[in-house]
Amino acid sequence: MVSRGNHIYYIVLFLFLFGLSPVAANNTSPHLTVEKLIDSIRSLKTEGPLSQKELKTNQDLSSRALALLDLREVSRKALGKYWKKRTSKEQKKFVDLLSKMFVKEAFPNSGKFFSSLKLVFGKTKIKKSKAHVPLTVIHNEEGEIGIDFHLKKNQGQWQVVDVDLDEISMRNSLRSQIYKIIVKNNYQELVRRMEGKLKETNS
Repeated sequence: MVSRGNHIYYIVLFLFLFGLSPVAANNTSPHLTVEKLIDSIRSLKTEGPLSQKELKTNQDLSSRALALLDLREVSRKALGKYWKKRTSKEQKKFVDLLSKMFVKEAFPNSGKFFSSLKLVFGKTKIKKSKAHVPLTVIHNEEGEIGIDFHLKKNQGQWQVVDVDLDEISMRNSLRSQIYKIIVKNNYQELVRRMEGKLKETNS
């Protein structure tokens, strides 16, 4: 049995490694955005070896999910005071690295996690261009876990910008981890570790 700690770890990966996609998302409400996001990752094939057709399907599902998330906004908030210190090229690379980590590692693990859970949505709250979608996931052995999706309307489309897991902001948790690495080392070390993680998942 996977422990609650590991469950939370996979949710953290899923929720903070947001990605950007040039593909426009066709959604009409915050609730539907979250449903489509979870449905996409649940549909990923994770048991290998995978056929070329399955790999292509996974790629399409990942692109569909990425279009529902706003990594640039999360990246900006996660880097905090260090975001403006980065050049446009460095900012773009940071966003790209998070996107690749999302697809290579967070998506598959999160898909496995959500596939075994019962999802209970609460009432969506919308205030101008911001929305809050509460969700409770129920595990037969681990019990209930509260997840709150925070969305923002960007050019007419709702995108996830932060998620609270048991009232803990994943974006703030990511920023804390990033700050520790940068303060102890430097920004270049943060990038090096991210690139190293991607090499591990590709090996």
